[in-house]
Amino acid sequence: MAAHPRLHMPSADRITIDIPRLDARTESAGPLLESLRRKLSPQGNVVSPRGRALTEKVFGRPLTPQQVVETICQDIAAEGTPALLRYSAALDNAPLRADQLRVPAEDLQAAHRTADRELLAAVRQIRDRIVQFQSAILHRDVSIEPQKGIRLGQRYLPLRRIGVCVPGGAAAYPSTVLMTAVAAQVAGVEEIAVIAPPTPFGSYNVDMLATCHELGITEVYRVGGAQGVAALAYGCEVLPAVDKIVGPGNLFVALAKKYVYGDVDIDSIAGPSEVIVIADQTARADWVAVDLLSQAEHSPGSAILLTWTEGLIEEVYEQLCEQLRELDRAPLTIDSLESFSALIRVADEAQAVELTNRFAPEHLHLQTANPQQLARKLVHSGATFLGPYTPVALGDYAAGPSHVLPTGGTARWAAGLSANDFLRSSSLIECSPEGLAALAPNVLALAAKEGLPAHARSVQLRLEGLRLEGLSAAGDSPPPSTTPLDESPRW
Repeated sequence: MAAHPRLHMPSADRITIDIPRLDARTESAGPLLESLRRKLSPQGNVVSPRGRALTEKVFGRPLTPQQVVETICQDIAAEGTPALLRYSAALDNAPLRADQLRVPAEDLQAAHRTADRELLAAVRQIRDRIVQFQSAILHRDVSIEPQKGIRLGQRYLPLRRIGVCVPGGAAAYPSTVLMTAVAAQVAGVEEIAVIAPPTPFGSYNVDMLATCHELGITEVYRVGGAQGVAALAYGCEVLPAVDKIVGPGNLFVALAKKYVYGDVDIDSIAGPSEVIVIADQTARADWVAVDLLSQAEHSPGSAILLTWTEGLIEEVYEQLCEQLRELDRAPLTIDSLESFSALIRVADEAQAVELTNRFAPEHLHLQTANPQQLARKLVHSGATFLGPYTPVALGDYAAGPSHVLPTGGTARWAAGLSANDFLRSSSLIECSPEGLAALAPNVLALAAKEGLPAHARSVQLRLEGLRLEGLSAAGDSPPPSTTPLDESPRW
């Protein structure tokens, strides 16, 4: 691919930003990346100024986010609905009654009737893509017979009831409903409860409510934050408890999910959005810049550029300054760029690979001449976007895989949300008399070594019973009341 021409678009209304820059050829990038990782971690203190001020107002003192979450969760677990209503009023300025927490069916229907037809058409198309992808990767039951008389299986059953957290503070996110609930539906989950803050961008948002109705979701609740997570986990009179909680949120939501884990399952303890863009001489500076901006505008959001191409950092910086002039969320985006982002010049592709695998970003975008080849070397990322025509926004909204991805460096071992996360697996083991006899020596040997005689006895008694009934370990015919494995129904 030929190198793209460099763009220069000077402006009289120029915005300047103090985004960190580093030349990793002469200076270690490790401390900078580790500093960013700490600030972006759910154990950090990435809270908006409004969030800090509100904490002091509600609790009367500057509690840490962890202390805030523990207090809220404990109160809702103990008191139920009264505590939920109290925190909704104090934290979201929403003095609702208990009978107002669940969005009425008429409101969902009305939102669907008045919603933008193009939006609903897009929702249907995206849903179909998600269903196609998630169905293709869905686990199937497995049954094997490793030897005569022994049948082993793995069975996958959907969770009964799950909860979805949909953000709604600074923007509306119908895409989150799509990227979480549809995967659960593919898995066969019967009950889906959506919570969203009682705000114009949350549970009063027409687009979000219309999307829920389009997907057949009937349970939507006007509650968000840590109090919403606690209500999903512990249940109350108006919101029955769920088995699993998924979906993104701010630091308080992440910490609340961490707190309730064990009482319920969760998808992850997610932090702010992240992207690393690796770019070479084939990359367009304006495209690289807008891809960085698209994650930084989440605020907080992290956007890191790694390049070994001479001059690209300077050109991307110019484009960042120019394009910020067109963004409504420019002040918040600038804060993310200056606090959680970086432009890093590396020596070569190998150094870019090393730094990326160390950081383990949520999103990884490869704008290079050989993205497929480069992707083979990059083993730690939540989702990888290959080539200049695959911006991260495609994955955020429309491609098919979920946009709920591991953050905070957890992409070293965690994966993005999928339909399989809504399945509970269990093993099935069935033996005939011959199978029992075949496994018995192994059981007796280990039970003796571990000092568990009852384990051994549970096998020995059955072997003795078989001998008394005249059945041999070689597979003589079983009594009429039993069915040979090769004739019994499959799981």
